[in-house]
Amino acid sequence: MQNSAESRRSRREVIVLGGGPAAHRLADALHARDTNRALHVSVLSEEAHLPYDRVALSTRLTGAVDLTLNPSGIWGSDHVVLHRKTRADAVDTVAKTVTTASGTIHAYDELVFATGSSAPVPDIPGSALARVYRTIDDVDFLAAEVARLADAHGRPARVLVAGGGLLGLEAAGGLARLGADAAIVHSGSWLMSAQLDEGAGQALGRIIAGQGITLHLGTRPRAILTTDDGASVTGVKFSNGQSVASDLVVFAIGIRPRDELAAAAGIALGPRGGIAIGTDCASSVESVWAIGEVASFQGMCTGLVAPANAMAEVVADRLLGGGAEFTSIDDATKLKLSGVDVASFGDALATTENALEIVYADPARGLYQKIVTTNDAKILLGGIFVGDASPYASLRPLLGSALSSEPAAYLSAAGAEAPGDELPDTALVCSCNNVSVGAVRDAVHGVGGDEPCSTLPALKTCSRAGTQCGSCVPLVKKILETELTKTGATISRALCEHFALSRQELFESVRVLELRSFDDILSRFGTGRGCDVCKPVVASILASQTDAYILDAGRGGLQDTNDRALANMQKDGTYSVVPRIPGGEITPQKLAVIAQVATDFGLYTKITGGQRIDMFGARLDQLPDIWRILVDAGFESGQAYGKALRNVKSCVGSTWCRFGVQDSVSMAIRLELRFRGLRAPHKFKFGVSGCARECAEARGKDIGVIATDMGWNLYVGGNGGFQPTHGQLLATDLDDETLIRYIDRYMMYYIRTADRLQRTARWMEDLDGGIDHVRAVVVEDSLGLADELELAMAAHVDNYEDEWAATLADPERLKRFRSFVNAPDAADPSLARVSERGQLRPATIEERASGKAILLSGTTIPVRSD
Repeated sequence: MQNSAESRRSRREVIVLGGGPAAHRLADALHARDTNRALHVSVLSEEAHLPYDRVALSTRLTGAVDLTLNPSGIWGSDHVVLHRKTRADAVDTVAKTVTTASGTIHAYDELVFATGSSAPVPDIPGSALARVYRTIDDVDFLAAEVARLADAHGRPARVLVAGGGLLGLEAAGGLARLGADAAIVHSGSWLMSAQLDEGAGQALGRIIAGQGITLHLGTRPRAILTTDDGASVTGVKFSNGQSVASDLVVFAIGIRPRDELAAAAGIALGPRGGIAIGTDCASSVESVWAIGEVASFQGMCTGLVAPANAMAEVVADRLLGGGAEFTSIDDATKLKLSGVDVASFGDALATTENALEIVYADPARGLYQKIVTTNDAKILLGGIFVGDASPYASLRPLLGSALSSEPAAYLSAAGAEAPGDELPDTALVCSCNNVSVGAVRDAVHGVGGDEPCSTLPALKTCSRAGTQCGSCVPLVKKILETELTKTGATISRALCEHFALSRQELFESVRVLELRSFDDILSRFGTGRGCDVCKPVVASILASQTDAYILDAGRGGLQDTNDRALANMQKDGTYSVVPRIPGGEITPQKLAVIAQVATDFGLYTKITGGQRIDMFGARLDQLPDIWRILVDAGFESGQAYGKALRNVKSCVGSTWCRFGVQDSVSMAIRLELRFRGLRAPHKFKFGVSGCARECAEARGKDIGVIATDMGWNLYVGGNGGFQPTHGQLLATDLDDETLIRYIDRYMMYYIRTADRLQRTARWMEDLDGGIDHVRAVVVEDSLGLADELELAMAAHVDNYEDEWAATLADPERLKRFRSFVNAPDAADPSLARVSERGQLRPATIEERASGKAILLSGTTIPVRSD
């Protein structure tokens, strides 16, 4: 029997230079595939840490988060060894050796470059004081420095991030969450200009600016300004001549492949740097390979996870005698920045000849979504999503395939429900780890003799799907549930992968334990760092239980885009203002205030379907000024942006109408003032009609109240929207107080037990017993909860505070509402308008091109030659 030294000498020695994600993936693949232990793998890493997830670096800013990549147990084996704090200084491809900084010489049979890239800093005056955002050590330094600067200056640290790509946005968002006064300077005219078109980039820019991050676009740093002794940063001068104050400058402007060792060893480089490789990931020198950011494939280096993993798998296969090939770079990207979804994939910029672009910008929620197809609208070529990237997971696997329905049906912003396409087994569900739909299905059913994976965590572990960037997790979960349903298995009601509890169970747990923060709830009931599913749910649960200001105490980062701005973003990035008008009743004096505000700020006005007046076109920085006037006049937020009560619609009732039998206006006002501000799983609406003629369309509302000679009939579970549903009769001939008690109970029962984003109609459909169960709980108190539900509603009524009034009373809260453009009082030059029917509305692309559109500043937009 060979001893370990003899066994090692009999193996081929593989040396991997670099200890990042690509090196980890290669080591893991060799560990799993090399069952005969024919290889001995030595990974030389400069860093002190185990290989970690660089995609999630920003989460490290707010605490000592463990980013170690799994599996980490491979480093404890005798055939895969990680040498930390070990820098390679020289490579001799003739002698086949690597010499480290300590002078140690390692002989190799196969050498793999996974040296990654460095973060470049331009050679400008003061650049020696600049920092970069690349490693855990970089992030830990920035977190400590932001705290030190804040203490030293007695104010938030002013941090400028150079770079408006993926990394720059992550850096700026993380620093802002630390309390820094963050800003971004980007050479492009819009953010993420390499991945997004102008419309998407502008929409993203306004969302980011709405989070309090100042944007300087179309320019770049020309000099870092310092104190006289050159010891500290004081500001940055841009190429456009503007200067801004800054305490810390962070560069995140791309990647520079670390190819110095390869160049010195005579290994051929790509035209823009990086080690030139072919489809086999081999370099120009025998037995030398390159993967990840240092590899130049078809003249291009990429910093994305999916291609790095794919290269690692190819090299692992080749080292073990296979013939795998790396044929293309998957440049699909998905970003999650402080609750903002951004995704692009395929031919997102529509460069394919005769490509068709289907664009939807939701004026109510401020979403930008685009699908790119062939000219016949059949073959999916790519897409872009900003604000809501939920279609990404299901569309990404269909890239290059025929769509089964019209493209617009796949856009969630359009309110449509995407066709339930059965994805083929060959479709790619996880591009990071190259996992197909068929592989996920096989894992669920235990094909091949493995144990079936019946839970999402188990499925992720055994298939690898969803273990890297996480963007495919919703689709993986959907496939899991579909396959389990086919077998007759019970489907888990877990909220998401981070919470095993359902929304109902989580609501009750938070209520009983009186938890008051996301961190406390996650620590007690969850795992990981949370996601775009559970964060808004927890925010809603906390809001409905505490009635605290929704943007305080770290809750702002949990909210959806519109909630953070306390306004609805529109298609051009401006916001709408909707004051509450209870029951649709308004005095002439208040009408005059609205008219004056609309006139003074140049806002487009529209009577809504909910008997309110909507004013469109306000910039983010104008919102406080507008609301100060409205609040002083007695208005409050209509909460058109939140998952809360929108309005109570009423007819004129017995006050004026000769058919009215009850005072519907008074009842509508009473209900609206009682339930205003109440957060729920979904938005909800009320209607009150003064007689059976039903002019208020009450049966189409979540709560419908219709007058009778004896009192009020109460209808529940009515919804408009994509799946309209008539309300169902719950109780008849109720007096005023009983009516309100029943509504209290119904609404609180719904809030406690419904799923996320579930409307009242769908909630009742899912309840065992439907309307009969609801009647038993609300009217007959079958669960003994009546007093508890009424007390919970009474607490809401007692603690209600108008969100805009609370914002205006606190200077710190007002800091969220800062201008998108560099000059705080200047109009954004991209906001173009045309006059129509006596008002200004957003200009179309054709109107911009024709020169007919006007800027808000009053100048004509020049006609473009292209």
